This record gives sequence, C-alpha cells and structure tokens, in this order.
Amino acid sequence: METGTSVSSRNESYEAIKTGSWFNQFRNGCNPWMARYVYGLIFLIANLLAWAARDYGRGALREMTKFKNCKGGKNCLGTEGVLRVSLGCFLFYFVMFLSTLGTSKTHSSRDKWHSGWWSAKLIMWPALTIIPFLLPSTIIHLYGEIAHFGAGVFLLIQLISVISFITWLNECYQSKKDAERCRVYVMLLATTSYTVCIIGVILMYIWYAPDSSCLLNIFFITWTLFLIQLMTSIALHPKVNAGYLTPALMGLYVVFICWCAIRSEPVGESCNRKAAASNRTDWLTIISFVVALLAMVIATFSTGIDSQCFQFKKDENNQEEEEEEDDVPYGYGFFHFVFATGAMYFAMLLIGWNTHHPMKKWTIDVGWTSTWVRVVNEWLAVCVYIWMLVAPLVLKSRRQTTSGT
Repeated sequence: METGTSVSSRNESYEAIKTGSWFNQFRNGCNPWMARYVYGLIFLIANLLAWAARDYGRGALREMTKFKNCKGGKNCLGTEGVLRVSLGCFLFYFVMFLSTLGTSKTHSSRDKWHSGWWSAKLIMWPALTIIPFLLPSTIIHLYGEIAHFGAGVFLLIQLISVISFITWLNECYQSKKDAERCRVYVMLLATTSYTVCIIGVILMYIWYAPDSSCLLNIFFITWTLFLIQLMTSIALHPKVNAGYLTPALMGLYVVFICWCAIRSEPVGESCNRKAAASNRTDWLTIISFVVALLAMVIATFSTGIDSQCFQFKKDENNQEEEEEEDDVPYGYGFFHFVFATGAMYFAMLLIGWNTHHPMKKWTIDVGWTSTWVRVVNEWLAVCVYIWMLVAPLVLKSRRQTTSGT
C-alpha cells in the first residue's frame, strides 16, 4: 500500500513539473519534455560551430600543430574543422545513447540522467567537443569515411519516419467514424498535392532543363514524374486500395527531394540557372543557408521523438493494457541515436559529402556527390513506400501457400 502511495505521489509531482513553467521544468531537471529541447539546442550550437569552423576558422586552424599533416591547403582545414566538431557532437550523443538505451520508466536512474544532471553534461559536452581537435588527421579522415554511412542511416530513419507519418495521416482520415466527414478534406488535400507536384515539375523543367542538352536534369525530372504515376497506380489498385492521399503526399516528398538534388549541382553548370544566379553571396543566399540549417535541426528533432514508427504494431486492446502512467513519453535511446547520426549528417551537408570538395561560404549540400545522394534517397523513398503497400499482399499469399502445403 505504501508503495502504491509513493508511486502516486511521484506521478503527481511529475505532472506538476510537466505543467509548470519552463524555468521550473529546467530547475527541477527531471522532465523529459523539457530535456529534448535542451538537446536540440545543443545540436543547433554544434551545427553553428561546424559552420564557423568551415567558413571562418581556417586562420585559427592553420595555427594548430595537429593540422600540419592536412593535405589540400585551406579547404582541407575547413573540412577537418567540420569533421572534428561533428565527431565531438557524435561522441556526446552516442554516450547518451549507450547510457539511456532501454529506459522504460520515468522514475528510473537512467531517466534522471537523460532529463537532468545538466551541470555534468555542461562539462561533458565541451570536453567531448575539444578532444577531437587533439586527435591526428588520420583518425579524423577515418571518421569522415564512417560518417558517410552514419549519414545514410540518418536519411533512412528520416525516410521511414516521413512515410509512417503520411500513412498515419491517411489512416486517421479513413477511420470509420470520420470517413464520411473527412472525405471532402481528403479529396481537397490530395488534389492540392497533385497540383503542386505538377507545378513543381513544370518549374524544374523551366529552371533546370532550359534546352535539350541538359539530359541528366531531364532524366531526373521525367523519372520523378514517372515515379509519381507508379505510386499512384499501385496505391489505387483494387487489391491494394490505399487511397489517393498517400501517393499524393509522397509525390510532394519526391518532387521536393528531386528539387533539392538538382539544386545541389555545382555552381557554373549551364543547366542550373538558379545556381549560376546564386554564385555571389547576397542576403538571399544567407537566408537560404540559415533556413536549410534550421530545417535540418528541426528534422532531426522531430525524427528523434518518433520512435513508435519503428516498433511492430500491436493489438489496440493489448497496447492500452500495457501502457502505464510511468512509461517514458518517447524512446530515449532512439532519440539520442538519431542525434548521433544527425551529427554525421550535418557534417556531410557542410562538406558536400566529399572530404576533398571545397565549399564556398554560406553554402550547404553542394556538389555532384550531394546530388546523387539526394537522387538515390528519392528512389529509395519510392521503393520503401511501394513495399509498404504491397507487403501485406505478399505476406498474405505466403501464409496461404504455407498453410496449403
């Protein structure tokens, strides 16, 4: 009886902290809702440090004896600065990942470590940021190669999260109690999405394929249009019957990725008029860089708290029985793992996915390597979405074959 009373009192105090002011949440230091914003702020600061090291830290880096083995001059110094800041950020979140993995209850010691102990973390984070600057260049280049893989893992996690959100949104609209009421909204949203897709494709043809010699850009845009048609055809097939909302939203997503891929082509390409127009550093270039940086931080933050899309679906009744008041609101280990891979991802964006590629000031994710990474990500997104559509049919036919034999 005493145990139940103590647990109830802890839950009440926990709810009081949760609904209190921001200062009270941070002062108590045991609120996971407040903690995720602090971790997001740390991640943003790391991004800014990496950018500063690339664009404005070359003079200071040149004075460091550890950079004498850097081959490639000032461009290499900027790249190494990004990788060293990225490595420090990765180490911080990877340590947090290992120390919070498997946390299930809000009042456990690992929950307190995740949501509190900020004085210790304010010492650990700067220390882990400084340590990579004392390492030789060979280790940094090795980390740069590993970061390619880690950034790919981040893109895959983000991709699954986006597709899961689109699928969840479609299921909400198609629920029995809201189906009739939401039918008009679904049709309006799907029609708007397809219209934006068509407009986006037309604009990409105008901006990035001005003449018939731009074969690569024409291929990228035309293939994107074909993929939208393919997703729509499969989703509307009678055996699949997934509706027209999810392929419309996925169409928006792949058009956006295609646009990002072509925008990543190096400045000076005759088929990229927009890139040629942004060859000079002006206020629009700076705003575009800041928006891209903030978008990447927000995407990392939103993906980190979306651990449920990677869990197997359970029966709703059993799931309600298993959920308790003191369960953690999101997966702490997954949250930090996403930020750890996000540290590798922002490094790749700032160096153009190429450790030997020079980057201009106020640029992000520019280069042929960046372009092909985006293109492959688009194709992979379509493959994952189509598999999510046809997987139930494939698994059902396999079960029928197995039971028949």
